[in-house]
Amino acid sequence: MYTIPMKNIHTAGKESLVISENNLVIEGQTYTGSLSARVMHEDGRPYHTFRTATLLVNGSQIRFINCTFENAAGPGTAVGQAIALYLDGDDISLEGCVIKGHQDTLFLAPLPEKEREKDGFTGPGQFLVRTPRTFHFRNCLIEGGVDFVFGGATAYFNDCEFRSIEPGYVFAPSTPAGIEKGFIAENCRFTHTDNVPEGSCYLGRPWREYGSIDVRNCEIGSHIRQELWCDWADAIKDGKARLTCS
Repeated sequence: MYTIPMKNIHTAGKESLVISENNLVIEGQTYTGSLSARVMHEDGRPYHTFRTATLLVNGSQIRFINCTFENAAGPGTAVGQAIALYLDGDDISLEGCVIKGHQDTLFLAPLPEKEREKDGFTGPGQFLVRTPRTFHFRNCLIEGGVDFVFGGATAYFNDCEFRSIEPGYVFAPSTPAGIEKGFIAENCRFTHTDNVPEGSCYLGRPWREYGSIDVRNCEIGSHIRQELWCDWADAIKDGKARLTCS
């Protein structure tokens, strides 16, 4: 594998950076951007969610070590969705990384099959076949407010910290029908900054009807509500979404 030398990378403010190469080890990089959903694109439409990523990774066999990914656009109430890292490749892992944003910080492909709002999926994966993906995170810090880890991937988080920086939801899984596992957090910590009130956050809400979360042997802070799940479009009531906490 080729190792990319350490440096800081800032987006120009109009486009996401993209890594499409394969067989890479990327160590010590800092990626910073500030695109957000309500900004108008040069095509005359808003950026919406999926064109805001600071970094899009659609290559395969890529390992990130001690990297930082940030979308510094600001709170979702002011700017809308603003992705820091968008993963859509095979055999991608992150170790000792920091992923920072507010709303929709980390997107883990695939997208759901159908959008609910016109232009909701505008972006790099809009017309692609929805390919199942699996990602691995170890000893990472992921922070945000609303749905700050979302998507249809199977994703394993080991020894990670999920830091809520405003009231909201940690996970918003859109696990496809027939896929056994969605987001799995094991030996992780769910923490919050001082401005986040007690009982003001949920572990997650299902973005689609089969959304799945499995939380194992984790420390859950007082900011997480006792009911853990927040229903979304009656997915929980219908019995298709899954949350296990042990």
